[in-house]
Amino acid sequence: MNKIIKSVCIYGIGGVGGYFGGRIAHKVCKGNCAIQVYFIGRGEHLKAVQQYGLNLITDKEEFLCFPNIATDNIRHIPAPDLYLLCVKGYDLDDAVSSISKNISADTIILPLLNGVDIYERIRKNLQKAIITPASVYVSSSIEKPGTVRQRGPEGHIVFGKDPKHLNYDYEYLIEFFNEMGISHTWYDNPYPAIWEKYIFITAFSLMTAYSGKTIGGVLSDDKLKKMTENIMKEVVLIGKAKNIDFEPDIIEKTLQKAKGFPYETKTSFQRDFEKGNNRHEGDIFGGTLIRLAKEYKILIPTITEVYGELMSMSR
Repeated sequence: MNKIIKSVCIYGIGGVGGYFGGRIAHKVCKGNCAIQVYFIGRGEHLKAVQQYGLNLITDKEEFLCFPNIATDNIRHIPAPDLYLLCVKGYDLDDAVSSISKNISADTIILPLLNGVDIYERIRKNLQKAIITPASVYVSSSIEKPGTVRQRGPEGHIVFGKDPKHLNYDYEYLIEFFNEMGISHTWYDNPYPAIWEKYIFITAFSLMTAYSGKTIGGVLSDDKLKKMTENIMKEVVLIGKAKNIDFEPDIIEKTLQKAKGFPYETKTSFQRDFEKGNNRHEGDIFGGTLIRLAKEYKILIPTITEVYGELMSMSR
């Protein structure tokens, strides 16, 4: 049974969670509405948010955002009506395990992280709750503890029906994002849109980390741009094998979207890789595709080469 969303937990307040959670918390405070906003975070970033609020900086504005509760312990908050799950892929299993201790049957979980198999990864460990397959477009990161910086186009969420709950009425979820002023698009079947985003983020994540150049740098180098296009084409081949219906001009459309980002934009995967972090989203972008290519007997030479090189560099 659907219900009005009166409480939301942003699980993970890094770049993605800090942006959307900050926008929501600021809107709630400014609008004086009764929605409860909870942040789950960790480390020095969480401590700064607890003491001073979250400072959100965009290309258009800057403001402080104050949740009702900011904590590292999910047991410190009541079970919310909605979770925005904003962790990296390598933290997904731990986050789902944590959330499972604080949900009801009609809690909605909206996963805002990279990948085309995130729904399946969550469902493997969590049978109850409504899980809406989603993808997110936003370029944002923690600038310093307590501060999140967003650049480029306004953050946008794409989401749709839980395959396990196709008859659930999602009107209050859509209404919530309308009220919060969060840019979003709803699809009954969100998977073509999720794969469209995946084409973009996979190609540029792999190529920015591989080359050490920004999105603009990759686009301005003929060889790197060609490799990026090849990765996109290989992702499309795998998507088609899974019966994803792509637009005929999806590659050109994706390249045009990339041109909309500032030249100096780095991908999240690139930032993690450059820091020497062994925990990164490489498996989301490379490992998943190599496994699917093997399953469907598809050759993906560029992804195999680039991902293999990255993994050898990170050892």
